[in-house]
Parts: sequence; structure tokens; C-alpha cells
Amino acid sequence: MKLYLLQHGDALPDEVNPERPLSEHGRNDVIRLAEFVGKNDIRVQRVHHSGKTRARETAEIVAARMASGVKIEATTGLNPNDPVEPWAKQINNWQEDTLLVGHMPFMGRLAAYLLSGNSSSQFVAFEPGSMLCLDRDESGHWAIAWMLRPELLSIAKE
Repeated sequence: MKLYLLQHGDALPDEVNPERPLSEHGRNDVIRLAEFVGKNDIRVQRVHHSGKTRARETAEIVAARMASGVKIEATTGLNPNDPVEPWAKQINNWQEDTLLVGHMPFMGRLAAYLLSGNSSSQFVAFEPGSMLCLDRDESGHWAIAWMLRPELLSIAKE
């Protein structure tokens, strides 16, 4: 099983719009990411996001290329300071490739917990619009398969 952890794209500041939708820069980063995963035939059977506007918009853009026809679900427990253990317990029972779209520090803590059993470790340097792919082997252990950050996709485009 593969688990894709995606930090929402760059969002407008709270002072500009309290709903914090994606900024133009953030939307462009997420579109480049969606195009990359689409061209590389990366697919998922499940998509969950936190319900916040920036996460929903990110999920919709990426799911259009990764999860055509899959219902995108707003799900509780993916907010910045939510505990990761309940999600880790659920995820360890899943068999389908899944995309989770959420926020920092939650995404980094979830990755650390799955990789080491300790959510306070830091393994991954997320930034807005970053996607991490974790791969679970037959014995149930997780490993980092790859990670994409917006600046890599900008370099690849040049």
C-alpha cells in the first residue's frame, strides 16, 4: 500500500481572507504537482482532506489527476495540532492507496509516527505543496518511497 501525504498549497494570509484559500502561487504549485502525478500514472483509491478551504482546494486539484471518479472526503482529525495516533491506527488497517491532504505540523508528525513510532521525531521537511509517498511492505513497515517539493517541479519544468 502507498500513502501519499500532501501539505496544502500556499494560502492567502488570514488578514487578506479568513477562509485562507490557495494563493495564486499555491494554486500554481499544486497544479504542477497534479500534472506531474498525472503524467506518471500515480493513482489512489481514497482521498481525505481536513475540510479547511486550502486543503479542500488542494485535494480537488490533485485528485482530478490521481483519483478520477473517487469521492473526496472532508475528514476530522487532519488539522495542524490533532493527534496522529488515531490516524496511524486506521491507516495501518487500510489496503488501498490513499491521499491525505492536511496541514503542518500534523503531516510531519504522522510521517514520523508511521516511520518510527515516535511523532516527535522529524524525518521530512514539508513545505506548502509538498507530497510525500510512503510505502508499506508486507510486514507492515513503512518507508519513504519519494518526496516532491514545489521547487523540484519548478526546476523540472525549466
